[in-house]
Amino acid sequence: MEDNRGYFLKSLEKDVFKEWGLDAEIYEDFESYSKKDVIRGMHFQTKNPQIKIVRAIKGTIHDVIVDLRKGSPAFGKYVDVILSEENHNSVWVPNGFAHGFEVLSEDAIVSYKCIGKYLKGYDTGIRWDDKKFAIQWKTKEPIVSEKDAAAMTFDEFVHEYKGL
Repeated sequence: MEDNRGYFLKSLEKDVFKEWGLDAEIYEDFESYSKKDVIRGMHFQTKNPQIKIVRAIKGTIHDVIVDLRKGSPAFGKYVDVILSEENHNSVWVPNGFAHGFEVLSEDAIVSYKCIGKYLKGYDTGIRWDDKKFAIQWKTKEPIVSEKDAAAMTFDEFVHEYKGL
């Protein structure tokens, strides 16, 4: 609800999520701050993959999820959505999917509510610019972490894990 004072937003209601078949307990809640042209991703866990509920608290992001589920008809395909402080939308990232985003505004604060425990030893990713995904990134000069730049390719993922 928005008015001349600002807005009031309920970002989570267990019963509404349950009606949609999204019944789970939040285990962790994170925020990240990133500057324009930052790309984070494509991240996932190989053991007990987490579910994530992602939204942009400040700014605008292009959010991307890739299906890594073994045997899925959408295996290796991606879905994307724009999340912003103006549209107040969230995206549910199911377990078995890689997740990433790029910052389109001058900066962004992104919230992640995670279902399932973070397991550092099983945290990994696939290169954000892997040609197999053909993700249509909007950023022309991406800023990427060393970890994300050195992530495995999709072919390496398929060879090593065969899917999640």
